[in-house]
Amino acid sequence: MSATDDTTLARARQNPFRPGLFDGEVALVTGGGTGIGLCTARELLTLGCKVAICGRTQARLDAALPALEAEFPGRVFAKTCDIREPAQIEALIAEVVAHFGTITILINNAGGQFPSPAAAISSRGFEAVVRNNLLGTFNVTREVAVRVMIPALRGTIVNITANASRGFPGMAHTGAARAGVENLTMSLAVEWANFRIRVNAVAPGIIESDGIKQYPPELVENSRKRTPQKRFGSVEECAHAIVYLASPAAAFITGTTLRIDGGASIWGDSWSIPEPGEIGGGPFGLAGT
Repeated sequence: MSATDDTTLARARQNPFRPGLFDGEVALVTGGGTGIGLCTARELLTLGCKVAICGRTQARLDAALPALEAEFPGRVFAKTCDIREPAQIEALIAEVVAHFGTITILINNAGGQFPSPAAAISSRGFEAVVRNNLLGTFNVTREVAVRVMIPALRGTIVNITANASRGFPGMAHTGAARAGVENLTMSLAVEWANFRIRVNAVAPGIIESDGIKQYPPELVENSRKRTPQKRFGSVEECAHAIVYLASPAAAFITGTTLRIDGGASIWGDSWSIPEPGEIGGGPFGLAGT
């Protein structure tokens, strides 16, 4: 990566929002103990929000919570929750409301999958991923909306999906589930507009976080090469997009999926893109950098 790229990325990681933007707001961030979820929770807290985080693993919450509580005392709540289990979701929402009084922002970040060709995915494995990424997202969203947001006639929901606009070879189970979440986002945006609830989604591409460690290095590097910007995204860049969609600045945006992927979803194979600094590009051998 060049010095110019380093400077661009450093600037992209800076918080672009004004202090106090979320004063009086309460957010629930699922999968908030690591990666994009944790970064989003921290950014919301920095901007004045009270934040509840949940995750399936207590150890991850225990690792994240002390630093958050030290920096934002009295504004953080954490509880384990498996979003595949409706009873656990109901208990979580009840405790968050009891602790903070309401939930005005929901960030559906929890999810999970594993790389595999479709022929090697069992029916049970496919179901497990869909149950987590699609059904879990719906169950959390419905519980928060019905219990809190619809009665209050206000709310903002941001679903974290994945860049599956050109299919998802190698992970067909999550591609199907994430496409379902994108359609669910549009459907709920229309159904719940009269309750003054906005529903949007963010679809990250290849992001440099702990999550990419489960994939073979050659697969990760190939994904970088197939991104026009020739780099990974950062968790901070994803958090900025999520926070923007949750903010008053996006008050007239609903039912939209914002792709944070460096152009990967629109790049076909007909136009070659060299690495930064290399000469060439395109189908005609035109010079460029």
